[in-house]
Amino acid sequence: MKLGSLKEGGRDGTLVVVSRDLSHAVRADGIAPTLQRALEDWSSVAPRLNALSEQLNAAVAGGGLAALSGVFALDPAQLAAPLPRAYEFVDGSAYLPHVERVRKARNAEVPASFYVDPLMYQATSAGFYGPRDPVIVPSEAYGIDLEAEIVVITDDVAMAVTPEQAAAHIQLIGLVNDVSLRNLIPDELAKGFGFLQSKPRSALSPVFVTPDELGAAWQDSKVHLSLTTHLNGNWFGAPEAGVDMQFNFAQLIAHAARTRPLSAGTIVGSGTIANQDTSTGASCLAEQRVVETLRDGKATTPFMRFGDRIRIEMFDRDGKSIFGAIEQIMTALG
Repeated sequence: MKLGSLKEGGRDGTLVVVSRDLSHAVRADGIAPTLQRALEDWSSVAPRLNALSEQLNAAVAGGGLAALSGVFALDPAQLAAPLPRAYEFVDGSAYLPHVERVRKARNAEVPASFYVDPLMYQATSAGFYGPRDPVIVPSEAYGIDLEAEIVVITDDVAMAVTPEQAAAHIQLIGLVNDVSLRNLIPDELAKGFGFLQSKPRSALSPVFVTPDELGAAWQDSKVHLSLTTHLNGNWFGAPEAGVDMQFNFAQLIAHAARTRPLSAGTIVGSGTIANQDTSTGASCLAEQRVVETLRDGKATTPFMRFGDRIRIEMFDRDGKSIFGAIEQIMTALG
């Protein structure tokens, strides 16, 4: 099933079930008012949401929408992020080609531990942009960058779970544009205390989906599909998400839960998707700039400017959009 949140009902939105083709939705607040509440009681709520999803998809396919209460044609602009705010967002960096290239840009080596122990940081979770919301940045001089990633969302996860146990806690999957301000990163990291100002709010895909919606593309706690990014209408990249992922989502969850439990609704990010094969393009500008520097001696792709547009989307093997598109414009503060 596919789940989203309308921009109504307060900070956490109103839960809706979305049809498989993303054309229609039906309010599900009679089952759970918000997605966060649903995740907190997932074992009892999910079957009821799934039954509503089956009704909706049958109505879309058979022309019986008029008989289904609360159904409406869906405009992505109506949607907030599926989780407008979350208790936790922990973002990994599981694609080591990305880590290697971005660290080269800072003239930094990749420690050997990165190949056996996941890299992860605590990201901003108090508010996420919706899929059509503008990204607000105070200055172009900060070096505005996109990062196209996959996220998974958990129910309650106990402390010290194994990766095998963690896999059972992956309840939903989605996309994120993990916005970075590249020109602020070096000085922050030089302090030895991690990201803060250089990692503002991120944007989530229109819907999150249950793993079964991916079919055979969901294997070994990885998504085996490409993630496509367009910048100002031009193809930017479509790396394969199931390739070159050093740590799968179960391993990332286990890493995050090593010394603490994770609350229902925790978002765990894959990190920027990248392949060793650079012909698949990139999922962030910093990486593209490194590729250009290594190939041509200098970077020619600028960081994003106000007015630039980004589109991030994943398609199934039949070319159908799975999560809908994150489509945003970079906008100046004020």
